[in-house]
Amino acid sequence: MSHLSSNKDPLLARIRRIAGQIAAVERAVAGDAGCAAVLHQVAGVRGAVDGLMDELIADHIREHVAKPGLDDAARTAGADELITVIRRHAR
Repeated sequence: MSHLSSNKDPLLARIRRIAGQIAAVERAVAGDAGCAAVLHQVAGVRGAVDGLMDELIADHIREHVAKPGLDDAARTAGADELITVIRRHAR
């Protein structure tokens, strides 16, 4: 996924924020925070990860499925990769 290199810094910043959110959940559990507070934090993490996933899927579609000049085999391979990832994500 060399095309991610052009967007690497914002992606890494987003991933680091998610890591910070996970660390906050860990601190909340370790500190005996209330159940509702932890649930809200976990919901925030899930939203952040889903947002990252959406961005990566869109980028994959642009580069490996819809990009002008790709041959049919490349488009099929890109679509198959995406289908596999979406099925795994939906479990």
